[in-house]
Amino acid sequence: MTYIAKPKFHHPGLKKNELGYTRRDYEGKISTLCAGCGHDSITASIIEACYELSIEPHRVAKISGIGCSSKTPDYFLGNSHGFNSVHGRMPSVLTGANLANRDLIYLGVSGDGDSASIGFGQFAHSIRRAVNMTYIVENNGVYGLTKGQFSATADRGSKSKKGVTNTDNAIDLVAIALQLGATFVARSFSGDKTQLVPLIAAAIRHKGASFIDVISPCIAFNNHAGSTKSFDYVREHNDAVNRLDVLVGRDPIAVDYAPGTVQVVEQHDGSKVALRKSDADYDPHDRLGAMTFLQKHAAKGQIVTGLLYVDPDAEDLHEHLNTVETPLNTLEADALCPGSAVLDKINASLR
Repeated sequence: MTYIAKPKFHHPGLKKNELGYTRRDYEGKISTLCAGCGHDSITASIIEACYELSIEPHRVAKISGIGCSSKTPDYFLGNSHGFNSVHGRMPSVLTGANLANRDLIYLGVSGDGDSASIGFGQFAHSIRRAVNMTYIVENNGVYGLTKGQFSATADRGSKSKKGVTNTDNAIDLVAIALQLGATFVARSFSGDKTQLVPLIAAAIRHKGASFIDVISPCIAFNNHAGSTKSFDYVREHNDAVNRLDVLVGRDPIAVDYAPGTVQVVEQHDGSKVALRKSDADYDPHDRLGAMTFLQKHAAKGQIVTGLLYVDPDAEDLHEHLNTVETPLNTLEADALCPGSAVLDKINASLR
C-alpha cells in the first residue's frame, strides 16, 4: 500500500471551509493499517475537526513516537509539519519544538505502549509542565506491531486473543492526566465520531495541556470476547457524561436548545464549548469530582467518555516561564546572545 499514491483529483463540488479548503486538503497518504482499525477512525475525526476549525495546515506540527498509533500522522494533514520521534520520546520533542516556536498548533499523537510504558515519564512531565498541545492517545490495550502482547493500559482480568488473562493492574492515563494538572481532559471512543470530532476541536482551541484518551480497538489482536477494549465491550459499557459542540467566536451562531439541557463552558480565548448534558450531576470544572467519578464508574466496569475536566483560565508553559511573545526561532543573534554584561547581570541575580 505504501507505493500507492492517493489520487489528486478533487470533485469541483466539494464543500469548502472559510479558508477555501476542502476536507481532502486535510488528508495525508493512504493508510497502511489493518482495514477497520480504530486508528483510521481517529484520523478521520482529526481531519474533520481541522476542517471545521478552518485551520491552515502549515500552522500545525504533528509529532509522534513509535507504534501503530504513531504511524497515523502520515495519514492526515499532509501539508503540515511532522516529526516521527523514537519510542516514548514524543512529549520531549514536542516540548522543545513548542518552546522554539509558540505560533504553531501542536498535535501529539501517541499510543498506550508509547505513552503508558516506555514514555510514561515523558508523558507525565509534558502534562505537568502545561505544554500548549493536544495530546491524543490511541488506546487499544495491546502492542499491535509485535503481535498482541498486553500493554500497560490493559485492564486486569481482560483476556488476550490467545486466551491469556492479564494479571497486572492497568494504568489509567486519564486519571494520571487529571492528577498531574492537565487543564483539558477527555476520553472518547474511535467508533463515536459524533462525540470525538468536537472533543478534538475543543482541545485544539484550548490553551494549555489538552489530553484525550481514545479507546481504539485493535481488530487484529484485541477485538474479541474477553477484551475490555473491543468494539462490542466499549459500546456496551460506555457512560457518556456529556455531548458537546464547539462554538467558535466568529460569526454569530444561533442555537435552539431546551431550557436546562445545555451548559456553556467558556474558554480563555473566547471560544465556547456547549455541553449537552446526559448526567445532570456532572460538573466538568471539578477536578477532584472528575477523579472520583472515574474511579466510581471504573469499579462498575464502565468506561466514562466525554469532556471530563476543563479549566477555562488555564495557562501554558510559556506563561509559566515568562518567555517573549516572539517565537525563539525567529529572534536575531543579538537578542539571543546579548553579551557578557547581560550574562553577568543574570548570574548576579541568582546568587
